[in-house]
Amino acid sequence: MTMPFYVPPEQLVKDRAEYARKGIARGRSIVGLEAEEGVVLLAENPSRTLTKVSEIYDRIAFAGVGKYNEFESLRVAGIRHADVKGFQYGRTDVTAKSLASAFSQTLGNIFVQGTKPFEVEILIAEVGHTTGEDRLYKVTYDGTLYDERGFTAIGGQSEALSDKIGESYEAIPTIADALSMAAEAFRVIEDREIDGWEAAVLDRDGERRTFRRLSQEELAEI
Repeated sequence: MTMPFYVPPEQLVKDRAEYARKGIARGRSIVGLEAEEGVVLLAENPSRTLTKVSEIYDRIAFAGVGKYNEFESLRVAGIRHADVKGFQYGRTDVTAKSLASAFSQTLGNIFVQGTKPFEVEILIAEVGHTTGEDRLYKVTYDGTLYDERGFTAIGGQSEALSDKIGESYEAIPTIADALSMAAEAFRVIEDREIDGWEAAVLDRDGERRTFRRLSQEELAEI
Protein backbone atom coordinates (compact mmCIF):
# COMPACT_ATOMS: atom_id res chain seq x y z
CA MET A 1 0.00 0.00 0.00
CA THR A 2 1.48 3.32 -1.04
CA MET A 3 1.55 6.17 1.48
CA PRO A 4 -0.53 9.23 0.49
CA PHE A 5 1.32 12.40 -0.45
CA TYR A 6 1.52 14.68 2.58
CA VAL A 7 2.33 18.38 2.89
CA PRO A 8 2.41 20.06 6.33
CA PRO A 9 -0.48 22.56 6.63
CA GLU A 10 1.86 25.43 7.50
CA GLN A 11 3.95 24.74 4.38
CA LEU A 12 0.82 24.61 2.21
CA VAL A 13 -0.38 27.98 3.54
CA LYS A 14 3.09 29.47 3.06
CA ASP A 15 3.28 28.25 -0.55
CA ARG A 16 -0.20 29.56 -1.37
CA ALA A 17 0.60 32.96 0.14
CA GLU A 18 3.86 33.19 -1.78
CA TYR A 19 2.11 32.27 -5.02
CA ALA A 20 -0.57 34.94 -4.51
CA ARG A 21 1.91 37.65 -3.50
CA LYS A 22 4.01 37.08 -6.63
CA GLY A 23 0.95 37.50 -8.84
CA ILE A 24 -0.18 40.67 -7.04
CA ALA A 25 3.33 42.16 -7.18
CA ARG A 26 3.08 42.21 -10.98
CA GLY A 27 -0.07 44.36 -10.81
CA ARG A 28 -0.11 48.17 -10.98
CA SER A 29 -0.98 49.76 -7.64
CA ILE A 30 -4.05 51.80 -6.62
CA VAL A 31 -4.34 54.40 -3.86
CA GLY A 32 -7.43 55.73 -2.09
CA LEU A 33 -7.55 58.97 -0.11
CA GLU A 34 -10.19 60.81 1.87
CA ALA A 35 -10.61 64.41 0.69
CA GLU A 36 -12.79 67.35 1.65
CA GLU A 37 -15.17 66.86 -1.28
CA GLY A 38 -15.24 63.05 -1.15
CA VAL A 39 -13.06 59.98 -1.62
CA VAL A 40 -10.42 59.87 -4.36
CA LEU A 41 -9.16 56.72 -6.10
CA LEU A 42 -6.10 56.88 -8.35
CA ALA A 43 -4.63 53.94 -10.27
CA GLU A 44 -1.86 53.42 -12.76
CA ASN A 45 -3.62 51.87 -15.74
CA PRO A 46 -2.21 51.85 -19.28
CA SER A 47 -5.42 50.39 -20.73
CA ARG A 48 -8.10 52.69 -22.16
CA THR A 49 -10.90 50.14 -21.94
CA LEU A 50 -10.19 47.78 -19.02
CA THR A 51 -10.97 49.65 -15.82
CA LYS A 52 -9.67 48.85 -12.34
CA VAL A 53 -11.91 51.31 -10.46
CA SER A 54 -15.71 51.09 -10.69
CA GLU A 55 -18.95 51.95 -8.94
CA ILE A 56 -20.49 49.08 -7.00
CA TYR A 57 -23.47 50.83 -5.32
CA ASP A 58 -24.86 54.30 -4.52
CA ARG A 59 -21.99 55.70 -2.43
CA ILE A 60 -19.55 52.79 -2.73
CA ALA A 61 -16.68 52.13 -5.14
CA PHE A 62 -14.61 49.03 -5.88
CA ALA A 63 -10.96 48.86 -6.96
CA GLY A 64 -8.90 45.77 -7.69
CA VAL A 65 -5.34 44.82 -8.57
CA GLY A 66 -3.88 41.52 -9.73
CA LYS A 67 -5.49 39.17 -12.24
CA TYR A 68 -8.19 41.09 -14.07
CA ASN A 69 -10.58 38.16 -14.57
CA GLU A 70 -10.45 37.31 -10.86
CA PHE A 71 -11.14 40.74 -9.41
CA GLU A 72 -13.71 41.40 -12.15
CA SER A 73 -15.63 38.29 -11.06
CA LEU A 74 -15.54 39.59 -7.48
CA ARG A 75 -16.84 42.99 -8.61
CA VAL A 76 -19.77 41.45 -10.47
CA ALA A 77 -20.61 39.24 -7.48
CA GLY A 78 -20.43 42.29 -5.22
CA ILE A 79 -22.88 44.24 -7.40
CA ARG A 80 -25.34 41.35 -7.33
CA HIS A 81 -24.98 41.00 -3.56
CA ALA A 82 -25.57 44.74 -3.07
CA ASP A 83 -28.58 44.85 -5.41
CA VAL A 84 -30.29 41.90 -3.72
CA LYS A 85 -29.69 43.27 -0.21
CA GLY A 86 -30.81 46.77 -1.22
CA PHE A 87 -33.98 45.37 -2.79
CA GLN A 88 -34.87 43.02 0.09
CA TYR A 89 -34.16 45.47 2.93
CA GLY A 90 -33.27 49.03 1.92
CA ARG A 91 -30.62 50.91 0.00
CA THR A 92 -29.14 52.36 3.20
CA ASP A 93 -28.52 48.81 4.49
CA VAL A 94 -25.86 48.29 1.81
CA THR A 95 -22.58 49.48 3.31
CA ALA A 96 -18.90 49.20 2.49
CA LYS A 97 -18.41 47.19 5.68
CA SER A 98 -20.97 44.54 4.69
CA LEU A 99 -19.50 44.25 1.19
CA ALA A 100 -15.93 44.09 2.47
CA SER A 101 -16.93 41.35 4.94
CA ALA A 102 -18.52 39.35 2.12
CA PHE A 103 -15.40 39.72 -0.04
CA SER A 104 -13.25 38.74 2.96
CA GLN A 105 -15.21 35.52 3.48
CA THR A 106 -15.11 34.66 -0.20
CA LEU A 107 -11.36 35.20 -0.59
CA GLY A 108 -10.66 33.40 2.69
CA ASN A 109 -12.60 30.33 1.57
CA ILE A 110 -10.90 30.32 -1.84
CA PHE A 111 -7.47 30.65 -0.20
CA VAL A 112 -8.05 27.63 2.07
CA GLN A 113 -10.23 25.36 -0.06
CA GLY A 114 -9.69 26.39 -3.68
CA THR A 115 -7.38 24.80 -6.20
CA LYS A 116 -5.33 27.98 -6.10
CA PRO A 117 -5.73 31.33 -4.30
CA PHE A 118 -6.94 34.42 -6.10
CA GLU A 119 -4.04 36.69 -7.06
CA VAL A 120 -5.89 39.87 -6.09
CA GLU A 121 -6.17 42.66 -3.57
CA ILE A 122 -9.28 44.80 -3.48
CA LEU A 123 -10.28 48.14 -2.02
CA ILE A 124 -13.83 49.09 -1.02
CA ALA A 125 -14.45 52.82 -0.49
CA GLU A 126 -17.58 54.53 0.81
CA VAL A 127 -18.18 58.27 0.99
CA GLY A 128 -20.12 59.66 3.92
CA HIS A 129 -21.88 62.96 4.43
CA THR A 130 -18.89 64.04 6.55
CA THR A 131 -15.22 63.01 6.42
CA GLY A 132 -15.70 61.12 9.66
CA GLU A 133 -18.19 58.83 7.92
CA ASP A 134 -15.85 57.89 5.05
CA ARG A 135 -14.74 54.26 4.93
CA LEU A 136 -11.76 52.55 3.28
CA TYR A 137 -11.49 48.76 3.51
CA LYS A 138 -8.65 46.70 2.05
CA VAL A 139 -9.08 42.95 1.52
CA THR A 140 -6.05 40.80 0.71
CA TYR A 141 -5.73 37.51 -1.18
CA ASP A 142 -6.23 35.39 1.99
CA GLY A 143 -9.34 37.24 3.13
CA THR A 144 -7.63 39.48 5.68
CA LEU A 145 -9.71 42.64 6.14
CA TYR A 146 -8.14 46.01 7.02
CA ASP A 147 -10.07 49.09 8.13
CA GLU A 148 -7.97 52.03 6.93
CA ARG A 149 -8.22 55.71 7.83
CA GLY A 150 -7.27 58.70 5.71
CA PHE A 151 -5.53 56.83 2.92
CA THR A 152 -4.47 53.37 1.82
CA ALA A 153 -2.92 51.54 -1.13
CA ILE A 154 -3.19 48.11 -2.71
CA GLY A 155 -0.94 46.27 -5.17
CA GLY A 156 2.73 45.49 -5.49
CA GLN A 157 4.04 48.80 -4.07
CA SER A 158 1.26 49.35 -1.53
CA GLU A 159 3.45 49.63 1.59
CA ALA A 160 5.93 52.04 0.00
CA LEU A 161 3.11 54.16 -1.46
CA SER A 162 1.32 54.36 1.89
CA ASP A 163 4.53 55.39 3.64
CA LYS A 164 5.21 58.09 1.05
CA ILE A 165 1.67 59.52 1.18
CA GLY A 166 1.80 59.44 4.99
CA GLU A 167 4.75 61.85 4.93
CA SER A 168 2.57 64.67 3.55
CA TYR A 169 -0.98 63.61 4.48
CA GLU A 170 -1.85 65.65 7.56
CA ALA A 171 -4.99 67.78 7.26
CA ILE A 172 -7.79 66.51 5.01
CA PRO A 173 -6.77 67.72 1.50
CA THR A 174 -8.89 68.91 -1.40
CA ILE A 175 -9.46 66.53 -4.31
CA ALA A 176 -6.84 68.32 -6.40
CA ASP A 177 -4.28 68.18 -3.60
CA ALA A 178 -5.07 64.51 -2.91
CA LEU A 179 -4.58 63.59 -6.57
CA SER A 180 -1.32 65.54 -6.75
CA MET A 181 -0.10 63.90 -3.54
CA ALA A 182 -0.94 60.42 -4.83
CA ALA A 183 0.58 61.04 -8.27
CA GLU A 184 3.80 62.31 -6.73
CA ALA A 185 3.98 59.20 -4.52
CA PHE A 186 3.61 57.03 -7.63
CA ARG A 187 6.40 58.86 -9.45
CA VAL A 188 8.81 58.64 -6.50
CA ILE A 189 8.14 55.01 -5.59
CA GLU A 190 7.89 53.59 -9.11
CA ASP A 191 10.87 55.70 -10.27
CA ARG A 192 9.84 55.46 -13.93
CA GLU A 193 7.47 56.97 -16.45
CA ILE A 194 3.86 56.24 -15.47
CA ASP A 195 2.07 54.45 -18.33
CA GLY A 196 -1.35 56.00 -17.75
CA TRP A 197 -3.77 57.18 -15.09
CA GLU A 198 -7.26 56.10 -14.09
CA ALA A 199 -9.04 58.16 -11.45
CA ALA A 200 -12.49 58.44 -9.92
CA VAL A 201 -14.18 60.39 -7.15
CA LEU A 202 -17.03 59.55 -4.79
CA ASP A 203 -18.66 62.99 -4.55
CA ARG A 204 -19.71 63.83 -1.00
CA ASP A 205 -22.51 66.18 -2.15
CA GLY A 206 -24.04 63.69 -4.58
CA GLU A 207 -27.68 62.86 -3.95
CA ARG A 208 -27.57 59.15 -4.75
CA ARG A 209 -25.14 58.16 -7.51
CA THR A 210 -21.92 59.70 -6.22
CA PHE A 211 -19.34 57.90 -8.39
CA ARG A 212 -17.71 60.06 -11.05
CA ARG A 213 -14.87 58.98 -13.31
CA LEU A 214 -12.33 61.72 -14.05
CA SER A 215 -11.43 62.33 -17.68
CA GLN A 216 -7.87 62.57 -18.93
CA GLU A 217 -8.45 66.30 -19.52
CA GLU A 218 -9.45 66.84 -15.88
CA LEU A 219 -6.42 64.88 -14.69
CA ALA A 220 -4.13 66.90 -16.95
CA GLU A 221 -5.47 70.16 -15.49
CA ILE A 222 -4.87 68.95 -11.94
